[in-house]
Amino acid sequence: MTIASDIECSAVNPLITGSDAPFGTMPLSRLTPSDYEEGIMEGIKLQNQEIEAICNQRSVPTFENTIVALDRSGKVLNRSILALSNLESATGDTVLMNTLSKVTPALSEHSTNMMLNERLWSRIRQVYERRNDDTSLNDEDRRLIEKTYKSFVHSGADLQGEQREKYRRLSAELSDLNVKFSQNVTNAMKDPARRLWLKESDLTGIPETIKSAYRAAGAEALEEEGKTDDPALYLVTIFRPSYGPFMMYSDRRDLREKLYKLNGSTNTSGEFDNTQILKDIANVRLEIAQLMGRKNYAEYALELTMAQTPDNVMAFLEDLRSAYTEPVHKELEEIQNLARKTEGNDFVLQPWDYSYWSDKLKNSLYSFSNEDLKPYFELNRTIDGVFGLATKLYGYKFKATDKVDKYHPDVRIYEVYKKSGDLLGLLYADFFYRAGKSPGAWMTEFRAESKDDAGNKTLPLISIVCNFSKPVGNDPVLLIADEVETFLHEFGHALHGLSSEAKYESLSGTNVDHDFVELFSQFNENYLTRKEYLDGFARHYKTGKKIPADLLDRFVKSAQFGAAYSTMRQLGFGYLDMAYHTITEPLRASADIEQFEANAQKPVRIFEPVEGSVISSSFGHIFSGGYAAGYYGYKWSEELDADAFAAFKENGIFDQKTAAKFLKMLQSGDTKDAMELYVEFRGKKPTVDALLERDGIK
Repeated sequence: MTIASDIECSAVNPLITGSDAPFGTMPLSRLTPSDYEEGIMEGIKLQNQEIEAICNQRSVPTFENTIVALDRSGKVLNRSILALSNLESATGDTVLMNTLSKVTPALSEHSTNMMLNERLWSRIRQVYERRNDDTSLNDEDRRLIEKTYKSFVHSGADLQGEQREKYRRLSAELSDLNVKFSQNVTNAMKDPARRLWLKESDLTGIPETIKSAYRAAGAEALEEEGKTDDPALYLVTIFRPSYGPFMMYSDRRDLREKLYKLNGSTNTSGEFDNTQILKDIANVRLEIAQLMGRKNYAEYALELTMAQTPDNVMAFLEDLRSAYTEPVHKELEEIQNLARKTEGNDFVLQPWDYSYWSDKLKNSLYSFSNEDLKPYFELNRTIDGVFGLATKLYGYKFKATDKVDKYHPDVRIYEVYKKSGDLLGLLYADFFYRAGKSPGAWMTEFRAESKDDAGNKTLPLISIVCNFSKPVGNDPVLLIADEVETFLHEFGHALHGLSSEAKYESLSGTNVDHDFVELFSQFNENYLTRKEYLDGFARHYKTGKKIPADLLDRFVKSAQFGAAYSTMRQLGFGYLDMAYHTITEPLRASADIEQFEANAQKPVRIFEPVEGSVISSSFGHIFSGGYAAGYYGYKWSEELDADAFAAFKENGIFDQKTAAKFLKMLQSGDTKDAMELYVEFRGKKPTVDALLERDGIK
C-alpha cells in the first residue's frame, strides 16, 4: 500500500526532525495536512528500517537488542499519528479527516506487516522462551517481554500460510471500517437536520443562562451560513451541552420527544448511515477471532484483561442487574406518580420524560436541582479546584504557560510539577464546544512518558478535551455538577499519564488493561460530594460565598438519586456490547439492528424500545473507540474506585499515606499485573460492597 509521493509539506517538517520548541512540543497551529501525511509516511519508512536492523543482527536475540529496540522504535511515526488523530478529533477539520482516511490503509498495513514479520517474531519468541534464564532482568523487563510476546500472538504472529494473509486482509478492512464509523458519527452531529430552530415561546422551563447559550448558538450558526442574524431564533442541537439541559428543563414534551428521536436516529440513514458498517465491523471481528481459534470476538479480546473471559463479564453484569433491578423500578414508579399528579393518571413515562421528571422529583425530595450549584462552579475556580485535588493528594503544582504553541486559541497549557519541584510534564486543556469537534470528553496524549538507559525521562505531553458551553459575552462560564464530574474524570486519566514512572513507553501511563484504566478517572469523581473538598474552591461567582451547608447537604443526599437508573443504563450498553461480540455466526446484511438491540438489552430494559431510535449506529466506544467487548470495564472499574475510595474514607479523604499508596498505582502503568497493584494498595481484593453502599442499594 503506497500513497502518492507528490506531497507538499513544510521545508522542515518538525514531525520528522523533532522540535527545538520548549519541552520538544510540536508547533501544532502551523502543521499542515501534508506535514502529517509526510510525517506518517516517513515514520513508516524509518520504523521499517529500525525493524530491519533488529532482524539483520547476527548476534543472539536478547532483551536489549530485540525487545527494547522494538519498544523504542517508531518515534517519528508515533509523534505524527498522535498529532493527526488528536487534532482531527478536537477540530473536526474535514481536511484532517480526509488526511486520516488517506493514511489509514498504510498505517494498518504497516502494523500488520510488523506483527507478521516472521524474522522479528522468531527473535521475540526466543527472548520469551529464555526469559527465566537471564538473571540480569528485573520485573519490569520481564513484564515487557511477556506483554510484547502476548501482543504478537494476539495479532496473528503464530498464524501460518494463508491464515496470515487472511489476518492481514481482515485487519486492513477493520481499520478502514473503524475510521469510517467514527467520522460518520462526527459528521452526523453537524448535520443541519439534527437541530431545532426555536423561538423564545418554545423555551418554557429553560433557565435564562441556557437560553442565552441557545441564542448564541443560533447567532453563530447563522453567521457561519452567511445569513443575517435573527435575535428571535434559538438553536438547540444534539450535542451534549445543548441536548442535556433541554431534555432536563423543557416544559414542551413534544419538543423533548422530537429532539430525543433526532438524537436516537443518528447515523441510521442517509450519507452518514452506520448500520451496515457496524454489522461489517462485528463480522470482521468475528472472523479474526475464529481465525485465532476462538468462538467469538469477546473470548479473543478479553484474554488480555482483568476479567479474562466472557463468562466472567456476564456474571459481573448479572450480579449488578440483580442488585439494581428492584431499586430502578421503584425509582421509575415514584417519577411516574409525580408526573401523573400534573399530567393525569393515564400518563406513561417515556425516555424523553426521564430527565425532566426525575429532576422535578429530585427537587421535590431534596429541594435540589442541577442548576442550584451552577453559580458555585465558575470555570476558572473549578480548574483551580480540580487541579488542587492533585495538589492535596500528591503535592502536584500547575503553572499556566504561554511558551507552548496551541492548536486553537481556546486551549490552555500547564506545566505540571512534582512535590519535589521537578517538572512532571505538560497538560493541554481544551474545554469548549466548537462546531465539528467530536462529541463527549476524553483524555489523550501527544507524547508518552518513558526513560532511557541512563534514567533520563521523556516528559509526557497529556491532553484533556471537553465540550463545555462557551461564555456568552462577558458572562462567566458556569458548570453544572455533571460537567464538574466529567472534568474530574478526564483529569484522573490525565494524572495517570502525567504520573507515569515506567521505563518503557509501551508499559507507561494509561497503557493498562482497559477494565483497570477507568479506576483512576472514576476515583476522582468521589470527591465531588465531599464538603472538605468543595469548600476549598467552590464559591458563588457573584458573592464569593461558599456553598451553604444546607444546599451542600441536599446535594450530597441527592447524589444517590438516580443511581439505579444510571447503572441500568450503563448495563444496557454493556449487554449490547457483549451481544455484538459474542455472536458466533455473521450478522446478515438484512439483520434488523433495532430488533437486535431490543433483544440484547431486554434483561436490563428500562423503557420499551422507541421505533427508529437506536444506540448502535453511533456507539463509537465499541465500534471505533477501543472498547469492543470492553464497555463493562466502566462498571468493573467503578467497583474498584468505590472500594479504593473506601480506604480514603477510613483514613481521611486527603490522608497522605493512603494517597502515597494510590500514587504508586498511578506511577506504575502496566509494569505489574493490575490486580497485584490493586492488592498492594488496598491490602485485599475489591468487593462490590462499597459500590452498593455508595449508590444507596445496600
